[in-house]
Amino acid sequence: MIKALFFDIDGTLVSFETHQIPASTIRALEEAKAQGVKVFIATGRPIPLINNLGAIEHLIDGYITTNGACCIVDGKVIFINAIPEADCQTLIRISDERGIPTIFVGEKNLVVYHPDKEVEHIFYDYLHAPRLTEADPRELMRHERITQITPFFTEAIEQEVMPLIPGCISGRWYPAFCDITAIGSDKGNGIRHIAKHFGFGIEETMAFGDGGNDISMIKVAGIGVAMGNANESLKPVADYITSSVDEDGVEKAMREFGVISSEL
Repeated sequence: MIKALFFDIDGTLVSFETHQIPASTIRALEEAKAQGVKVFIATGRPIPLINNLGAIEHLIDGYITTNGACCIVDGKVIFINAIPEADCQTLIRISDERGIPTIFVGEKNLVVYHPDKEVEHIFYDYLHAPRLTEADPRELMRHERITQITPFFTEAIEQEVMPLIPGCISGRWYPAFCDITAIGSDKGNGIRHIAKHFGFGIEETMAFGDGGNDISMIKVAGIGVAMGNANESLKPVADYITSSVDEDGVEKAMREFGVISSEL
């Protein structure tokens, strides 16, 4: 019996085409909640950038943010895995030397360093994220631990940079940038921490995703579901491939596995 559902946001709950949560998904989550199933978000976004879940916000029991580096329940951090300070300083130096736009995420706040038009296009025009504060990340580091760093660079540069920050791993859910977190941070471990906090088994969880940064949670969850629009690296590790976010994929999978009624 499934007791907890975990959802990526972009491309899973929220359509890249409409920037909305399909009515079928909202309906399915409401039915699941009515039956006592818990609903969690598992995203690369930090809390300040989660601004597109208003239609289901009242249904959410907790958040796995910054790709598993920070788990939050009832507004309180129940787990955090911060990036080593030396690695933060290395990425600041690389950003300075190459003029690479980079977002630094703390426990509560985030800043953008060396922003350019690409940042504006992707975050504001495409993802409809709120405006980011432009500031020196060293000031943020004086007050908060850094949970995620998002540089806007190619995969080739990523491969060059990662050996220079040995305490970190990277994931990419959009071609223009990658999310860098401390080793041990991934959505799969986030599910483990949430499950431990609430006292349910991993086999009682079901996870939905569409990107490369969802691989760990799709593998860890009792049932791992890849959306029809998922990255080709994700589909082979999924237990089930549903239709796309715009084709009622979430609702169909929940009905297929009996989480909600099989009939409309």
